Amino acid sequence: MSKVLIYETESGQTRVDVRLEAETVWLTQKQMVVLFDKNVRTVSEHIRNIFKEGELDESSVVRNFRTTAADGKNYDTSHYNLDVIISVGYRVKSQSGTKFRQWATRTLREHLVQGYTLNQARLAERGITEAQQAIELLARTLNNQALVSDTGSAVLSLIVGYAKTWRLLLQYDENGLAVPEGCRPSQGVLDYGKAAAAIAQIKAELMASGEATPLFGQERGDAFEGILGNIEQSMFGESLYRTREEKAAHLLYFIIKDHPFSDGNKRIGAFMFLLYLQQEQMNMTINDNALIALALLIAESNPSNKDLMIRLVVNLLTDIQA
Repeated sequence: MSKVLIYETESGQTRVDVRLEAETVWLTQKQMVVLFDKNVRTVSEHIRNIFKEGELDESSVVRNFRTTAADGKNYDTSHYNLDVIISVGYRVKSQSGTKFRQWATRTLREHLVQGYTLNQARLAERGITEAQQAIELLARTLNNQALVSDTGSAVLSLIVGYAKTWRLLLQYDENGLAVPEGCRPSQGVLDYGKAAAAIAQIKAELMASGEATPLFGQERGDAFEGILGNIEQSMFGESLYRTREEKAAHLLYFIIKDHPFSDGNKRIGAFMFLLYLQQEQMNMTINDNALIALALLIAESNPSNKDLMIRLVVNLLTDIQA
């Protein structure tokens, strides 16, 4: 695709429309006359000698482009690429030729870099789109063939539902998603005493129904209290996690991944997550299976993907509040 650029000398006395195509620049003989401030006969003679002496192959450096003349009519006009322009510039010993060569080289480099970057972005975009389509196809096939459990279906639903969100990775760094608009400041902290009492209560209920052992909710040292403290820590007078959504996401993640309890970390993590949402008066409309799926995704995730998982939960919470 052709692109027309304007080259102008520092004095402003010379101004030439330069065609950019096929990773080089092109000028007509008439434009070279203007650029080098020489007559038509001189420029024509040098071009003829360049080809006659075999310095350049005419078939590879000359191209016809349709141009509009002063009379308004279109004509096919011979254009010469940068190799010819530089050769003529050397032969006529033109200082303006050197300036043009420097400008053309810089312009072409910028054009190639921009084109490469754009092409890479398009390739990445296409790759992510195809991956998203493959995920959706896999989810439909597994569900339609009844090849997954209810929990597995919930995991697939979360992945498919946030495939588009994960496409934002293209716009940010490799392992991050932007914190979305709509996040709000936290109203308070999750008190350790209140949390411990709630865990003790749910432990008693689960043990009574045979769904937990005495190890359930048994703290490993002060790890759980440390997690609550880390979530509320500040740096230079400001909270490290400023929004309620970020605090909720980190609470869920740290309990599941850091194993502060001898048993029941995923269930307790989900329970503390809901307790914090209730305290912050945040809506939570996903069902139990979806919450279990979210806990499983975090549990199975690679520690290097921590930021990705945190942003996933934050995006989920923001969507729900909206």
